[in-house]
Amino acid sequence: MARLGIIQMRSHVSNDAGIKSASKILRSLGRDETDIVCLPEQWLKNNRIDDFGTEFAEFKKIAREFGMTIIPGAFYHKNKGRLGISAPVIGPTGEIIGTQEKIHPFDYEKDMITPGKTAHVFKTSCKFGILICYDMVFSDVAEHVVKKGAQVLFSPSRIVRRGVASWHMYVQVRALENRVPILAANVHHGRFGGKSIIVDLVENDGVMIPKVATLSGQGSKSGTFDLARYERSRRTRYADHRRFV
Repeated sequence: MARLGIIQMRSHVSNDAGIKSASKILRSLGRDETDIVCLPEQWLKNNRIDDFGTEFAEFKKIAREFGMTIIPGAFYHKNKGRLGISAPVIGPTGEIIGTQEKIHPFDYEKDMITPGKTAHVFKTSCKFGILICYDMVFSDVAEHVVKKGAQVLFSPSRIVRRGVASWHMYVQVRALENRVPILAANVHHGRFGGKSIIVDLVENDGVMIPKVATLSGQGSKSGTFDLARYERSRRTRYADHRRFV
């Protein structure tokens, strides 16, 4: 069993103010014994982060205090001389245990960043993967990560209001295709439409049905997941797939 959550953030006047606000929510989730929490993509005032360890020092402290894994979101970040969009992962000891780069830049991002080339699986309280926003559109990313061992997917996102309905469809379909729960966090401010989404799956007489929960406004949502109960259905689904030309 794993308790997993997401935080939906609005914009704040400064990074310090945003991190202070998010920290209060993280502490509340920590007191509820949440194991892993994900925040949205680019929810801060300044979304180019040179040093994740320094910027998210308070998050590291909270992670260590509660034994919680925190995905602070996804941000512009220079690594080995090239600019990308990366999601750091703060492990339950308070140290950054890795990063996931955005594999599919969206629209104007194509002229700004270098795409990531590897989809990682992280392991703390469970095995999980991270799909950053537009990566959710491409079915092979989710499938690849789950076949590498991920039991759940998190998605830091920044979706405009007119795109939320389509985004919700992508998230639900990826969950159904791969038989995994997905927790996707969005920004709720201005042109970004919020409605962060958690998709669980419930079997009804042999048919898998998505069970959906969404957020409104700044806040959080979490739930307890028995990740082992998806494994049999996942194995069957993958085994049923046939290659064709």
